Amino acid sequence: MDRNQLADFLRTRRARLQPRDAGLPEGLRRRTPGLRREEVAQLAGMSTDYLIRLEQARGPQPSRQILNALARALLLSTDERNHLFHLAGETPAPSSGPRRDVPTGIVNMLAGLEDVPAYVLDAKYDILAWNRLAGVLMGNLDTQPPEDLNVIRWIFRSPDVEEHLCDDERGTFARASVMDLRAAAGRYPDDRGIQRLVAEMLACSPPFAELWAAHDVAVRRDQRKRVDHPVVGVIEVDCQVLRVPDRDQRVVIYAPVPGSRSHEALRELRALTGG
Repeated sequence: MDRNQLADFLRTRRARLQPRDAGLPEGLRRRTPGLRREEVAQLAGMSTDYLIRLEQARGPQPSRQILNALARALLLSTDERNHLFHLAGETPAPSSGPRRDVPTGIVNMLAGLEDVPAYVLDAKYDILAWNRLAGVLMGNLDTQPPEDLNVIRWIFRSPDVEEHLCDDERGTFARASVMDLRAAAGRYPDDRGIQRLVAEMLACSPPFAELWAAHDVAVRRDQRKRVDHPVVGVIEVDCQVLRVPDRDQRVVIYAPVPGSRSHEALRELRALTGG
């Protein structure tokens, strides 16, 4: 526990809050910016004296319950909450499960990307949202039920999974996906959706079971990808992965080299489907 840094963090975050942010009346003019200590203590359900000692770097190590209460009272973001826990010498408690609500701004961004396929994945590889070109390129996503929109299932329930794994590019992606899912299972140990997916894949896919048993962990990053479409042929793209803050989601963009054969193929596909 770093008492001095914890004290600085609490004082700084308290000074940034305004009464209206916390649902408190504005009241009289304040001599210093931010909320008063007694206001934060009341919001967090603790004594003002205890908060004073924490802010003066002379208090005891706060419990996880106290840390959660302070995070709520100070309206901390997910990253700020995790930082608070680390300063107090605690491991942040995992969220209950991956979020499925895609921010409106991300949905609007997908719609604006007319010339490149783009979609949103959650931590267990469910496809949550996509633009029109991605929906066509990846197999008419609009017509598939939500439970079928999972990339892990697509890979490891495929009859040609062994051939898939022997291909350098596709095999790398498949292995990285399992390692990424292993990392997600560590972040969300109580999530039933991840537990069911893993149990299903262990029961039906020996290749998945072998990769899962290796206990390798890695977070998915950018890579090269090749898609063989039945109408416009092979499309090669740089698969760019952008993080969505506070959602544990990723925007995946298939970006072809401008002016390349793949770029023209995507334009052709867009035109053929009325885009």
